[in-house]
Amino acid sequence: MRVLHVYKSYYPDTLGGIEQVINQLGKGLAALGDESRVFTLSPGAHPAVLRRPEGEVHRSRVTLEIASNPISIDAFAEFRRQLQWADVVHYQFPWPFGDLLHVLHGCDKPSVVSYQSDIVRQKWLLRAYTPLMNRFLRAATAVVATSPQYRDSSPVLARLGPQVRVIPNGIDEASYPQPSAAEVERWRGEVGEGFFLFVGVLRYYKGLETLLRAAKDLRGRIVVAGTGPEAERLRQHAERESLANVRFLGAISDEDKMCLLRLAGGFVFPSHLRSEAFGMSLVEAAMCGKPMITCEIGTGTSFINVDGVTGWVVGPDDAAALRDAMRRLLDSPALAGEMGVAARRRFEELFTATRMARSYHELYRELLPQPTSALA
Repeated sequence: MRVLHVYKSYYPDTLGGIEQVINQLGKGLAALGDESRVFTLSPGAHPAVLRRPEGEVHRSRVTLEIASNPISIDAFAEFRRQLQWADVVHYQFPWPFGDLLHVLHGCDKPSVVSYQSDIVRQKWLLRAYTPLMNRFLRAATAVVATSPQYRDSSPVLARLGPQVRVIPNGIDEASYPQPSAAEVERWRGEVGEGFFLFVGVLRYYKGLETLLRAAKDLRGRIVVAGTGPEAERLRQHAERESLANVRFLGAISDEDKMCLLRLAGGFVFPSHLRSEAFGMSLVEAAMCGKPMITCEIGTGTSFINVDGVTGWVVGPDDAAALRDAMRRLLDSPALAGEMGVAARRRFEELFTATRMARSYHELYRELLPQPTSALA
């Protein structure tokens, strides 16, 4: 079976969570005997085809970008060629230009849409885009949400009714580097151990200003790994408030991340807006058996982290509640350990790349036209 994965950007141009999902899914499908290609846009698109372990990446050059929505004139012809190759087309939503490609080409292949997030910030774009979006989603053979929480809370998915399925995003533990003892010791010398760790892009919806407010009067330490558009403002906030217990590391490698996860006492992920639709960093924390602290925003963060079982879930943008949750983990190491064990167990049950790939493989098979039996 040949699967064409469609998304607006991909490795090596961008390194986000959806790119990671496509990467893990392609590798998992290959183990099941399926062949994957990725159709995407790229600022340069040189070379036009990249050969990667998860499959070939076919890139069309970006012509312009509007509100984080890349558009390509070259893509029309290239997408048509890729449709001829594919048995199944798998879209990652949202990408309005991808919807347009599907509708204009009258795609007659089975199509799956992984609905990763509502459009939250660009309200003006949403008003103009809604007719196309509705047509695209109605035309899809199957629509998949990444968590029951998102399926039940999204007004767009609610209109689609019971046809929406749930397949959680997953990761392959074997694809992560195993840090050497020397590297772990180096990081222990840098940041100690038993701290609260955040890993991610420093964006407006990550709730990190709330985390900094919660750090005040907290005896525990917080390590923030990652960079992004909010980085300088957050650093200035920490300096202004003299938050000596907060350390910003900037960009880190995957090996560094695994060292930090090994040393951390807990993982804090204070995203306070629905732009945080799932949280792959939480899945990584669960994989490493860490208790988690998240905010209730009606998305997949509360599917990965179950309140009172794998960690604590608090109200969004509530610094006092966030501080209290961190204190509870600090004051109850035995409970924190039990929650970490529960997080690891939940990862093994729900969030492995193998499970994700098998679920999509079965869905693709279900959607493919069945061969007609020859009459005797």
